[in-house]
Amino acid sequence: MRRVNNKVILVTGGARGMGAAHARLLVAEGAKVVITDIRHTEGEALAAQLGGSAVYVCQDVTQPEEWAEAVASAERQFGALHGLVNNAGIANMAPLEQFPLDQWNKTLAVNLTGVFLGMKAALPAIRRAGGGSIVNISSVEGLRGSAGLHAYVASKFGVRGITKSAALEAAASGIRVNSIHPGFIATSMTESFESSLFPIPLGRPAEPQEVSRAVLFLLSDESSYLTGSEIVIDGGLTVGVPRKYPAPENIF
Repeated sequence: MRRVNNKVILVTGGARGMGAAHARLLVAEGAKVVITDIRHTEGEALAAQLGGSAVYVCQDVTQPEEWAEAVASAERQFGALHGLVNNAGIANMAPLEQFPLDQWNKTLAVNLTGVFLGMKAALPAIRRAGGGSIVNISSVEGLRGSAGLHAYVASKFGVRGITKSAALEAAASGIRVNSIHPGFIATSMTESFESSLFPIPLGRPAEPQEVSRAVLFLLSDESSYLTGSEIVIDGGLTVGVPRKYPAPENIF
């Protein structure tokens, strides 16, 4: 079953990592995908690989005029826009007292203002298409604190919040807005992190495709009664503090 057949979806930060995984799965499930990114070579290569069901548009998500062009490209190329995946994001780490203001501003501009601008630009187009779905990629750092990741945490909490306020406004237009909260995902953003430092109950980082399946679900009609919701994909990382217990046969 092609679960998003003939839907037109815009995916930001789509040239590599999770965004590229989202684009591949959506095309495989019947969607037309507009891939946007600032990584021209990778974005163009991915669009070429996916064939006529995908196009690449160069986009800086912090710039309103580039959002207008990305949305216009979707309607021009494929005739409509039914969904948006706000996936673009960056992260910087430093102690709070040494955290550079320019890095703070840049992180919030990409991770939070980019989501705001994206919804603002996409909502009229999705309304013209008769309704649809917006998926905002937050993080487990939008649910809890993380030392050193101050700007990232602030931005991802912001994404979680604006998802809910946007969901309330968009519902009357038949547009659903939900957030996804990935934990440790094996991408280029996390390749320098040692996964053993993270107490993940399932014992491993997630593959990008495991997040993409949730994106697909939220963009499909299967999630028709979900809006303002949070889907956490973290292998149990935020469930609680893991402890070692004896094997079941040794408990009693």
